[in-house]
Amino acid sequence: MGLSSSLNAGVMGLAVNATKLATISDNIANSETYGYKRADTEFTNLVLQQSKGTYNAGGVRASTFKDVSAQGALVSTANSTDISVAGRGMLPVTTTAGLSAASGDRPLLLTTTGSFAPDQNGFLRTQAGNFLMGWPANPDGTVTVPGRNSSTGLEPVQISGAQFIAAPTENIELGLNIPASATKSTGDGAPFDLPVEYFDTLGSSQTLSFQFTPTVPATGSSNAWTVDIYDFAGDPTTAVATFDVVFDNAPGSGGTILSVTPGAGATYDSTTGMIGVNVATGSIDVEIGTPGSNGPLTQLSSTFSPVGVRADGAPIGSLSNVEINEQGMIEAIYDTGFRRVIYQVPVADVPNIDGLTARENQTFSVSQASGDFYFWDAGSGPVGSTIGFSLTESTTDIAAELTDLIQTQRAYSSNAKIIQTVDEMLQETTNLIR
Repeated sequence: MGLSSSLNAGVMGLAVNATKLATISDNIANSETYGYKRADTEFTNLVLQQSKGTYNAGGVRASTFKDVSAQGALVSTANSTDISVAGRGMLPVTTTAGLSAASGDRPLLLTTTGSFAPDQNGFLRTQAGNFLMGWPANPDGTVTVPGRNSSTGLEPVQISGAQFIAAPTENIELGLNIPASATKSTGDGAPFDLPVEYFDTLGSSQTLSFQFTPTVPATGSSNAWTVDIYDFAGDPTTAVATFDVVFDNAPGSGGTILSVTPGAGATYDSTTGMIGVNVATGSIDVEIGTPGSNGPLTQLSSTFSPVGVRADGAPIGSLSNVEINEQGMIEAIYDTGFRRVIYQVPVADVPNIDGLTARENQTFSVSQASGDFYFWDAGSGPVGSTIGFSLTESTTDIAAELTDLIQTQRAYSSNAKIIQTVDEMLQETTNLIR
C-alpha cells in the first residue's frame, strides 16, 4: 500500500501544482489589466487512516480564490469618467441586458474601477460592456435614495438627457452700500439705480432694476429709503414690487437695517432677510439682510457701492464635460460654467469582500459567502471615495509571481520525480517476481 499511496500522492502533487501554475499564468497575463484582482492557490493536506506499522500518503488538495480585498495603486488618466474607488468598496455596474430590464431586475455586478465613456445612446460604459449605475438626481440637484440594501432605484447613468440646460434665477444677494449723506437735509433726494441681470425659465437674460430713493431729511436716529423694483421683461415703467427700509444711526449699530416694511408686490421675512418678488416668469428672493445684521445691504458714509451683488441661475448652455467628485456625485458641466448634479454613484460593501464570486471583465457578484451588499455614500462609513481621472492597477506583482513560478516548477518536478521513483521501485518488484 505504501508504493500505491506514494504514487497517488505524487499524481495529486502534479495536479495541484498545475492548478497553482494556472493561477500564476492568469496573474501574469493580467498584470496590465486595470482592476484585476490576483488569483492564488492554497494547499491543504489529506490524511488517511493509518494502520500500525505502516504509513499511507494522503496527498494534497488545492483551493483557488481571488484576493478581492487587495488594493491596487491608482494611476492618473486624462478621462474624467475613468473612475476608481480609493479604498474599500466597489462601484455598481450592469450588463447590456440590464439596459432594458426593469428597476430591481437588472443584473447587479460590482467592480473597483472602470474606464467609462458615453456610447451612442449616452450611457456610460466600458469597452467590455460594463454600464455604470447610480441614483438619478432631482431637478434641483438633490438625490432621493430609495434604499441602500437593494438595487431598486439604481439606473444606468445616461448623460444624453443633460445635453442642454437653463437654470432660472431664484436668488439675488443685494450686497451694496447706499450713501448715508443722501438723506441729509442738503441732499437732493435723487434716486440711485442698480440694474441686475437675471435669467428667466427659458435661459434668456433679463434685467431687474432696483431704484433707491432717500427720504430727505432724515428723522432722529434713523434714515429711510424707498426701494422700487422694475422688471424689464414686462413693463419697465411700472414697479413690480416696492418696500421701505429704515437704517439705524444709533451708536454701535449705525448703518444696519432697523426695519423693513414691504409694499405692493413684495413680501419680507425678517428671519431670513429675504424680499420676495414676482417677476414676469416666476418668483425671486432678494437677500437684503435681517434687522441689526451687518449686511448685505448697508447705509454708511461712503459712495453708492454695489460690490457684492450676486444672482444665481445660468443662461442656456450645452454640455461640455462630465465629472465625478469624491462623494460620488456625477456633475454635468456646461459651456456657460454652470454645474449640475445628475446622478449619485454609491459605493457597495459586503461583510466578506473576499467571498465575492469573480466574473469576467473585472466584475464580481454577491454570493452566500460574501453576505448581502449595502450601498454607502462614497467617502462615508467603511468605504473609500470615488476618484475621477484615475484607474486602479492590477494587484499582480510580477516579481512575486515569477518567484512563485520557480517554486511551483520545482515542486512539480519533485512530484514527477516521486512518480518516476515509484515506477522504478515497482519495476524492481516485478523483476524480483520473475
